[in-house]
Amino acid sequence: MMTRFQLKTEHTTQMINISGEVKEAVITSGVKEGIVVVFTPHTTASVTLFENIDQNLRRDYLKLLKTYMSGQEYSHKGDNAAGHLKSAMTGASVSIPVADGKPLFGEWQGIFFCEFDGPREVRDVIIKVING
Repeated sequence: MMTRFQLKTEHTTQMINISGEVKEAVITSGVKEGIVVVFTPHTTASVTLFENIDQNLRRDYLKLLKTYMSGQEYSHKGDNAAGHLKSAMTGASVSIPVADGKPLFGEWQGIFFCEFDGPREVRDVIIKVING
């Protein structure tokens, strides 16, 4: 089963917890054992597993990426080279095992959509639940 949903982002960079949408997609699929793949088809955004309790850690992560990318000269003709590079560094998808009809997150893990070139009215996330 495949599910697609859209997000609106509010900031140039931000992390949005989408764990609830992923859990719902797994439940709706009826798959008891398998894998769930979460993907975004954007080149200036990413999907990542991250610590899901302390919002300050998300700020620290975005600050680290900004610091790492700042002061660079880019050959890219647009003004969003850093967004493309952050996306490539963090990845467009994650895969999580499914058991007993639930994604097997670690105790402190969540799935986050990361915006690196916002704000944007529409960002897509695709969730594919695979039986197996």
